Amino acid sequence: MRRLMSVAGVAMALVAGCTDSSAPGDASSRKPAPSSSAPASSGQPDEGQVPVAEPPELDGSERMAGQQPETRGNASFSYAKGEAGDALIVAVRCRGAGTMKVAVKTVNVSFPLECLAGETTTTYNQVGVSGVEKPGTVSVTASSGVHWSMTIGRGEPPAEDRQ
Repeated sequence: MRRLMSVAGVAMALVAGCTDSSAPGDASSRKPAPSSSAPASSGQPDEGQVPVAEPPELDGSERMAGQQPETRGNASFSYAKGEAGDALIVAVRCRGAGTMKVAVKTVNVSFPLECLAGETTTTYNQVGVSGVEKPGTVSVTASSGVHWSMTIGRGEPPAEDRQ
């Protein structure tokens, strides 16, 4: 399952919409199966789930701007500059009971994610606001029991944001 969230407008700090969609490619690698048998502090997936150690994949039309391997708790990392008109893709994979807050300070966008014990979840956020083509830093605040990895990408803005 690919959860896609889109932010439209200048310097918005909230996610505007969410839809579920299947992504092209190997659907089994993008569709974590729910399970509650793993301990909350484990970053290891149950059978059939994508491990948190594998940062989320981008679609074939999207370009990599930065990546953070499996991390536990708080961290920050940088991502590269994009092209004018690109959207910024923030793809997060997490596991372990707790909430994490993702902040992209360059464009003043932040969002919370609820991570679950015993289940690996992957969320794709697409940001199409002024300034997303600039290089920047992503900061994550998460409890020590939350394991996460992240991929930052560049791609076409959502259809409603194109002019």
